[in-house]
Amino acid sequence: MSSSMTKSILPRRKYDSTRRQAQAKQTRRQILEAARQLFTERGYTGATIEAIAATAEVAPETIYAVFKNKKKILTSLLNLSTATDAEENLPILQRARPQAVSREHDQHRQLQMFAQVVADNLEGVAYLSEIMLVAAKTEPDIDKLLQYLLKQRWQHMAIAVRQVTFNGPLRENMDETDATDIVGTLTSPEVFLLLTRERGWSKEKYREWLAKSLIRMLLP
Repeated sequence: MSSSMTKSILPRRKYDSTRRQAQAKQTRRQILEAARQLFTERGYTGATIEAIAATAEVAPETIYAVFKNKKKILTSLLNLSTATDAEENLPILQRARPQAVSREHDQHRQLQMFAQVVADNLEGVAYLSEIMLVAAKTEPDIDKLLQYLLKQRWQHMAIAVRQVTFNGPLRENMDETDATDIVGTLTSPEVFLLLTRERGWSKEKYREWLAKSLIRMLLP
């Protein structure tokens, strides 16, 4: 039997992409961790694609292939700072923990759960918000992203308040607009950083303060 005939009857090996996918995931993780480090050390503007590539030990072309631009790196960091890998591409309100808050029927417990979600999210995202505030002064695309995220955050706070009022009344003379303003202020990255970084509070102390404050200020 000729070698050509032998080749024709041998079964073809299926292409196994598992290793390539794992390598791509690892490369993406390296880039994000390098960007996180450099954004913190140098700010958004100072963390160039070339510097991120050098720190991640990849070629700049690899970063462009994976993320297209630096703003998408920042957006990915923001998403990962408030989600598991599996939930990164899910809208915030569709993720498991916010969904659990929405299903809770006891107002006190609901606000306690909400405070835990907020504290965990801010632990990862507050410093990125601070970096964005600085970058927005000189980077129009970051300013546009920041304004969008600020508007989205306030919308999420309004939804959180609505979920609480679904389970019972707010305190006397408190409407949903005022409640949203209170929730939005107490859960801001600026307040979180003031208390945890400047005043030395732990995340858990912030969480407990936030839960008690929301219950005291919002509920009868």
